[in-house]
Amino acid sequence: MDVSEIIIPGDTPGTEWRLPVLRFKGGDPKAPKTYIQAALHAGELPGTVLLHFLCERLRQAEGQGGIAGDITIVPQANPIGAAQSHFGELQGRFDLGSRTNFNRDFPLISIADRATLIDDLDDYPATDRLKRQLLHMALGADLVLDLHCDDESLQYAYIDEAFWPEAADLAAALDMEAVLLSDGESSAFEEAVGFAWKYEVPGERRSRLPGKLSVTVELRGKRDVDPVLAKKDADGLWHFLAARGIVGDEKLAATAFSGPAVPLDNVEIIRTPEGGAVLFHRNIGERISEGDRLVTIVTRPGQPGGSIELTAPQDGLILTRTSDRLVRRRGDLMKIACDEPSKASRKAGTLEN
Repeated sequence: MDVSEIIIPGDTPGTEWRLPVLRFKGGDPKAPKTYIQAALHAGELPGTVLLHFLCERLRQAEGQGGIAGDITIVPQANPIGAAQSHFGELQGRFDLGSRTNFNRDFPLISIADRATLIDDLDDYPATDRLKRQLLHMALGADLVLDLHCDDESLQYAYIDEAFWPEAADLAAALDMEAVLLSDGESSAFEEAVGFAWKYEVPGERRSRLPGKLSVTVELRGKRDVDPVLAKKDADGLWHFLAARGIVGDEKLAATAFSGPAVPLDNVEIIRTPEGGAVLFHRNIGERISEGDRLVTIVTRPGQPGGSIELTAPQDGLILTRTSDRLVRRRGDLMKIACDEPSKASRKAGTLEN
């Protein structure tokens, strides 16, 4: 295993950020190349600990000549966000300087322009330099995994329709309970990777990308940083790599994915019409029917009519819940994967900021 660091100069005198990069050299130049990163949202750590255990296994395989395709791993992809704290609370999702999501505004370029990502880096602030370095590394691979987590959540993934159903082997290997299919047209990291491949010829969009994969994996919830789960997920990711011919394990074959795969348009986001205390009546993983009571919001404690009941707009599977128990008006409470499109209006591209 080769360990290197990318140095990202800070935006103020005397500061800099260090980005560790772990590389495993494959023995077969024809095997797929893989790039995996975690904690782009710096407080989302299930992927970081998964990679800690996966690297143990990769080091053993490397010593036995068991790695076919090059593997690049960035276990903590956002040192800038990891250093942001406000009144003792980590603020790893948004850059405090620009107020933008660390997983938005990645450059949308053609793969032919990959080298330009690291040209003239001194012209960019630190967060943009970080994004350009990460995207440049990822575009050197064939398979790209961006490991995140949600709040309280099942295991699921965001996958561009261009990679489905070929990516079902990853969903099965990681025991995902749902897949959300997107059109791949946002500026999130994994969609910027897909964009570069799809628009290899500028102005011409490829609808299928055989041999390629770029996925955002949601490894349950923020508090699911657990040695048993991390080792289980590391085993699942190893299984995926073996079935794809990247690591040598002839005993392993791809397994079948049995969960729902639904378009983003079919995801209902339950939002509260008023602020207050949250009382959940249903949990993640439960299947619900239209009209089922989901949440009570206590808006004026002790007063007549001081609460609001929220019900399911249609049948579906509860994917996520907020961990907050005091919410603001229009705060997100739940995501539900459904068979039919949501009637709620929302901005195209991504579900949340």
